[in-house]
Amino acid sequence: MPHSRVYLLVAGSGEFRAELIRVDCDRLWMQRGSDSLPRVIHAAHDPRRAAILFLADALQPAMQHRGAPFTPGEIAFYSTGAVSHHCPQGAARFATMSLTPDDLAAAAEAIAGRPLKTPPETRSIRPRAPLMARLMALHENAGRLAKESPATLANPATAKALEQELVHAMIACLTDEPASGGRSRNAHAKVIARFEAFLESRRYEPVYLAEICGAVGVSERTLRTCCQEHLGMGPIHYLWLSRMHLANRALLCADPASATVTGVATEFGFWELGRFSVEYRTLFGETPSASLHRPPPNQVQVLRISR
Repeated sequence: MPHSRVYLLVAGSGEFRAELIRVDCDRLWMQRGSDSLPRVIHAAHDPRRAAILFLADALQPAMQHRGAPFTPGEIAFYSTGAVSHHCPQGAARFATMSLTPDDLAAAAEAIAGRPLKTPPETRSIRPRAPLMARLMALHENAGRLAKESPATLANPATAKALEQELVHAMIACLTDEPASGGRSRNAHAKVIARFEAFLESRRYEPVYLAEICGAVGVSERTLRTCCQEHLGMGPIHYLWLSRMHLANRALLCADPASATVTGVATEFGFWELGRFSVEYRTLFGETPSASLHRPPPNQVQVLRISR
């Protein structure tokens, strides 16, 4: 969402393809996205918006979200400024929606007859199937219009009608049953936040598990559990994967007349160059030298429709 910060780390090999469609109405903001490979998504949500997330395909597999399986038919209702991790294990489609907290409260009062506030802790809600199906269908139709017939959404009457239907469906789902959440999950999310802050401060340095645990303030067992829950992998593999992608980006953007594979590899903490080359080729499908000597890849296409 606008003003949110999202970091995506591709965790599988092959060609990564993604699409993002955004529609901004007067009050409601929505996005639909799809991508083709396993990945880890770190999202820091805009504190000025009350946001939800759900899977856009009723048949897609569950993904890890905030340390627990997240399945079709389920809604994540985020706390103010929440930080979350999503770990789809393959191709996935997702949908988001948000209102300001004031608009959320007013809509809930008008539609459900009771106030609805952004929860103090991110919660998971599973509304009745017909309500969820209605929300998913409306969201899909809005995305299709934005992609295939954007001029339709430029009509104020059409855009207003669509927004009202979407807001009504969203509120109906959020007020259908009491939300549930776990204290342990929130505690583990805080551990992951400290873990990522430490890695950010030592991005280009090789670090060790005992050192990370000391900085984060938890045991190795707890850190491994938290990382498996929220990131779908252990802490060392996550660090290695992050540095591999940084090296890949550096090689693609470097000038082959002045840069070398050795220089880039050692800059990101890879000292065993033969091993680095083998692992790089396995992950990215080409040698580091081939990446250095080919043009940068095309950017992911983002479609934005607003009025």
